[in-house]
Amino acid sequence: MPENIGMKIFELSSLGYCCTQIMLKMAMDEEGIINEDLIRSANGLCKGLGGRQSTCGVLSGGIMILSLYAGKGSDREYCNENYGEMVNEFIDWFEEEFQSLDCIDIIGVNKFEGNKGSYMLKCGDILIKSYEKAVQILNENDYDFGFRG
Repeated sequence: MPENIGMKIFELSSLGYCCTQIMLKMAMDEEGIINEDLIRSANGLCKGLGGRQSTCGVLSGGIMILSLYAGKGSDREYCNENYGEMVNEFIDWFEEEFQSLDCIDIIGVNKFEGNKGSYMLKCGDILIKSYEKAVQILNENDYDFGFRG
């Protein structure tokens, strides 16, 4: 895990990445993997599912991290048996921790400014806690975070 998650989040947000992309990029950076297409596709989950401030992008990013390790990725592959349990654990934890699954409820912002996206300071703590929780869930389920098969 990055030594200073807060600084890494600040760095990535300063580069214009949204919360979903930050979650996914930090996990991929941990493995030394670059996949611009995957990070680009996560852009659609920014600002609460396509900018509609519904499902929080941090939540989506956390689920994507779990999916990197336990989800289906090829024709002859299936989700690992514990995949659904891990996702549900993360969602339940997230809702309890932040009292909602929706961006608008969690950060209370009615409008995001500009098209380039801006880092919401209120999201920093949410990102840190959620990233750490996703890693914790993986570790508790015998996945070696940072090293996929």
